[in-house]
Amino acid sequence: MKKDKKTSSSMNLRDEEEQTKKIAQRYNVPYIDLSGSAVSRKLVQSFPVDFLHRAFFIPLEEDDSRVKIAIANPSDIETIDSIESYLGKKVEVYAASRTSILEALRKSETALQVLKDATEGYIVQVVEKDGSDQEEVISVETLADQDGSIIKLVNSIIFTAVQKRASDIHIESRGEGVNVKYRIDGILGEAMEAIDKKFQAPVISRVKIMSDLDIAERRIPQDGRFRLRIKDKTIDFRVSIMPAIYGEDAVIRILDKEMITEAIEELRMDLLGFSDAVLKKFRKYIVQPYGMVLVTGPTGSGKTTTLYAALTEIKSPEDKIITIEDPVEYQIDGITQIPVHEKKGLTFARGLRSILRHDPDKIMVGEIRDPDTAQIAIQSALTGHLVFTTVHANNCFDVIGRFLHMKVDPYSFISALNCILAQRLVRILCRHCKKSVKYDKEILLESGLDPDEYEGETFYEAKGCPECGFTGYSGRTAIAEVLELSDEIREMILARKPLSEVKKQAKEEGMIFLRETGIRDKVLEGVTSLRELNKVTFVER
Repeated sequence: MKKDKKTSSSMNLRDEEEQTKKIAQRYNVPYIDLSGSAVSRKLVQSFPVDFLHRAFFIPLEEDDSRVKIAIANPSDIETIDSIESYLGKKVEVYAASRTSILEALRKSETALQVLKDATEGYIVQVVEKDGSDQEEVISVETLADQDGSIIKLVNSIIFTAVQKRASDIHIESRGEGVNVKYRIDGILGEAMEAIDKKFQAPVISRVKIMSDLDIAERRIPQDGRFRLRIKDKTIDFRVSIMPAIYGEDAVIRILDKEMITEAIEELRMDLLGFSDAVLKKFRKYIVQPYGMVLVTGPTGSGKTTTLYAALTEIKSPEDKIITIEDPVEYQIDGITQIPVHEKKGLTFARGLRSILRHDPDKIMVGEIRDPDTAQIAIQSALTGHLVFTTVHANNCFDVIGRFLHMKVDPYSFISALNCILAQRLVRILCRHCKKSVKYDKEILLESGLDPDEYEGETFYEAKGCPECGFTGYSGRTAIAEVLELSDEIREMILARKPLSEVKKQAKEEGMIFLRETGIRDKVLEGVTSLRELNKVTFVER
């Protein structure tokens, strides 16, 4: 049963493609797999986007006399006739699945240019926060004339971000206008041309209304959340409003649970990108009966994903696993998950105390932020529980200093600790446009690499293409280092030896550091570029 659930998503896609092949055979048209086909953005954007989505087709190629299209329903003669009338050319029909057509439309960036005009065709439902079944349906057609343009604009910004699979929307007030940016694969980029300054207050007010915030309060930060149903898909959004010198800024975090759920079904440790050496070490500690497993790294480095992959790998009906998080971003069957609610008094420390009274075997604490939570987590690890948690630090060795700074008992902390994993996310080079390059001595020296060792090595870069949105990258993967607590290292920490000495001892014991792993397993293998690695790890010269 467990296997069926994990493979259901990929099975559905395969079934859809097989069904499309049968349809193609029935109507005597060729079948096309769009995953391996290049799509012309210019050609796609020459069609009205609502027409493309309504008829489920995508144009692929054209010449003076004909246009080649992929369509989900090749028997739709009316649509095919409409395309021929629109272009004044003969249509050459291919059959493709609805899912592959939607993915091709997303890649072709129709969202950026035309979705703003087509927002009226998409119903956005605002779901009430109390969990009741009532839903307020908002359609642009029903809006009052004076508010329609702003609601249309905000809905368009949100809809486009979801289409582009952005993780965050940034609305930034500037002296000359309002900038809208999307964070995609960890990198911020302009989403559209700057909005006129006169729309800044109405846009922020609209976001506040959606988030149940005080629209009259403009001098202090506010945090809220809302939920939208966009085309039968429920998505949660977290909002942070911050006053600045040119007006208020907003950051909207997108929590697409359906997309996350699809990912979590296939989420395994070996799919995160870790090297075999890191996986072997880390897996050894996540199956221990008790102790603390620490994952560290900056915000957005994938720590929570790693912990959930570990929990998914080790969960069983025989163990009670309880998590406390802020917020619960992943939902997994068989695990009790508790969201932090600080306004109501449910903090990490208070929640963790309650969890211990529920007789858990394994506990996940979303983040250790204060000495109280740290002390309870350590005691839990010492009293027979396996505790997974995260803390913000730059590397494995900084974590030690961070905990000691919290005034925890060093002996208890070191006794409880099983291992520390530090990680980063690096962007993956686009496989369609990456090319091999050779670097000269100056670039290697700037990157902290020995020219004698690396001058003849092949590196990779990408210039950007339509497949990757002209960024040169598509997706992200993880790099990590694992610090194992040997007896010598434990004694050095308890003796308050300098961390530089601890690091030297770990290297002698075979530890491979973060940057070294990135160079060997990601850069030289053509997974990412040297410039990308330099952005996320310290260059040691």
